[in-house]
Amino acid sequence: MHVAALCRSGYYQLRQLRPLVQSTTVEAARTAAAAFISCRLGYCNSLLYGLPDTLLRKLQSVQNATARLITGTRLSDHTSPVFRELHWLPIRERVKFKVACLVRQSLSWQAPLYLADGCRLVSDSTRRSLRSADVSTCVVPPTLSSYGDRTFAAAGPRLWNSLPVQLRNPDITYGLFRQQLKGHLVREAFQRRSMTSDMRRHRKTLTYLLTYLDREKESLFSTYTERMQHETDIKL
Repeated sequence: MHVAALCRSGYYQLRQLRPLVQSTTVEAARTAAAAFISCRLGYCNSLLYGLPDTLLRKLQSVQNATARLITGTRLSDHTSPVFRELHWLPIRERVKFKVACLVRQSLSWQAPLYLADGCRLVSDSTRRSLRSADVSTCVVPPTLSSYGDRTFAAAGPRLWNSLPVQLRNPDITYGLFRQQLKGHLVREAFQRRSMTSDMRRHRKTLTYLLTYLDREKESLFSTYTERMQHETDIKL
């Protein structure tokens, strides 16, 4: 329900902004889109972590439509260059960015206690000297369901442990952490999009080859049947 209402609100705002964008500059249109659409997509988006791809794709379509409206990109053009130009993160990476920032604030006790209590380092929870204690690894509690996997106490530490070691360095400032995290997620997002595009292209090629082989198989079977029928007629 939340995703459907968010998409409905986003498309409504896009229809309202369309006449304005046509008579203003790109910077003004970008500011308006950030005020009326991007803020809605970013509000409490950490709750979207772990949602199925079908729901995230609906939100991604709203963000894609917003980017195309701002830059005047055609519907047939790919949105990756547009996102690079606008310095935007896709929906999935925006959610990861918010969760990772909350974990960083929790580890430095700058977040509310109900969040900070769910993030504990391995070095603080054991007396033994472990190698993971040197790279700020969080304790991931066991869960019994997919809903448990989406809770901040489980999803946050798991996401934090998947970040590069240099991002988990407690000595860097929070501002530098956000900057490096965004760069990491940008590379991850466009690498994933590139892999998805390659998979779609290879899928089309494989489909064409399978169709061709099916036709050749039918042709060979038909030729073989005619030949056997001809030999049978000759024997008779």
